[in-house]
Amino acid sequence: MEKEQAAATFKQGFGYHPLLVWLDNTSEALAGMLRPGNAGSNTAADHIRLTDEALAQIPDAARHGQPILVRSDGAGATKEWLTHLRMLRDVPGLDVRFSVGFTVTNQVKDAIALLPDSVWTTAVDAAGTPRRVDESGLPVAQIAELTLLLPGLTAAGWPEGMRVLVRRERPHPGADLTVFEQADGWRYQCLATDTPRGQLPFLEARHRAHAHVEDRVKAIKQTGMGRFPSRDFAINQVWLQLALTAADLIAWTQTTLLDGALARVESRQLRYQLLHTAARIVRGQRKVRIKIDASWPWADQLAAAFDRLAAIRQPLTT
Repeated sequence: MEKEQAAATFKQGFGYHPLLVWLDNTSEALAGMLRPGNAGSNTAADHIRLTDEALAQIPDAARHGQPILVRSDGAGATKEWLTHLRMLRDVPGLDVRFSVGFTVTNQVKDAIALLPDSVWTTAVDAAGTPRRVDESGLPVAQIAELTLLLPGLTAAGWPEGMRVLVRRERPHPGADLTVFEQADGWRYQCLATDTPRGQLPFLEARHRAHAHVEDRVKAIKQTGMGRFPSRDFAINQVWLQLALTAADLIAWTQTTLLDGALARVESRQLRYQLLHTAARIVRGQRKVRIKIDASWPWADQLAAAFDRLAAIRQPLTT
């Protein structure tokens, strides 16, 4: 499950900051909240409310008895929200863990400076392939754990059992580095997780997959969130829910009815290739048929999607 804050702007020039939650497995939008432009990015109360709404959207069979990972960028690194996620494990059947960005504070910098080279391990990419060396023979990216060098996390209010990992990588030419990073030429990023076991490269690669949410934000902007229609906040709240509904309909269409390239294309391309297909509705012999232009390049895929839809058993009504 993903949580992300996306910036959206009125065509009239007014700014809002929607807070959005996505199910990474299926690209479904689970919940969304429209907030004023001056809302804080790390407002724990909003995160808690939206998390509970998102979890309620997951069917009981999938919510209970299966592990759920909540990922977020650094805006989610608040003691209140992470403590709430930790407390959810006290609910029978819920196994909720978190993986969030963590600020590189002065205390974290001091801890990084104490790490010997021997504790750093090679990072892996999304496919699990080690990122060993660049053209000059130097390591590209490495991972280490800082938890034992950060005493007092629990006493400071962070959830018990929280771990802090640090990633260092060689920056690209021209990258803007902090004074701390300029000292040794590495760029540092940290994450916090309460997953108690697992190899460090896996935990870090699992967290970086959070970047999928950027694609979801891009997609929902194509279904209406990019241009809110009104100066009235309440109207735009409804508009956001409609945009989320459209995003879900597209996600369900791609996961249930489509395969191949069409199951992965962006909303704008799907709209051109399938949703805007020229066709006619024809009635005869007590049947309703849709006649698609045979020359349309994706006519077969659209017809197959209708066949898959017709084969889905309809729910029983009482």
